[in-house]
Amino acid sequence: MAVLKTVGLLSVQQRKLLLAYSRNKQCFYLPGGKVDAGESETQALCREIAEELNVSMTEQELVYYTHITAPAFGEKEGIIMEQDCYWLHRDIVPEPAAEIGEVRFFSVADYSGQEAQAPGVIAIMNKLQQEGFID
Repeated sequence: MAVLKTVGLLSVQQRKLLLAYSRNKQCFYLPGGKVDAGESETQALCREIAEELNVSMTEQELVYYTHITAPAFGEKEGIIMEQDCYWLHRDIVPEPAAEIGEVRFFSVADYSGQEAQAPGVIAIMNKLQQEGFID
C-alpha cells in the first residue's frame, strides 16, 4: 500500500472551514499538499499555501492539531493519505492560484452537498464539528 505524506491548513472563520477547489482533482479539499524531500512539514505548508492561496505565513504561526489517515482522493486505488493538520489562528484573505479554481468556507452540511467529497476532508470536518470548532 502506497502512502502519500501531506500537510493541511485549518483556517476557520464564522464556524466554517476553508477549503480549496482543485481543478486537477475536481474537488474541494484542505489547502496544503505534499511534503518535498528535505522540507519540514511546516515549511511545506507555508510553501503550498503561498503557491495555492497567495497567503504568506510563518512556521511559528502554525499550531499542530491532529493527524488524519484516509484514502487519497483523486489518486490510484490503494493510496492512503497521511495528513498532519495545522491551525493558523488568524483570518486570511485567500486568492486562488496555481491549480486552485476557488476557495470557500464550508460547514459540514455545506460540504455534504458537494458532488465530490474527499474522505480526508470528511474526517477532519467531523472531528472539528465534534470538538465545537465548526458547524
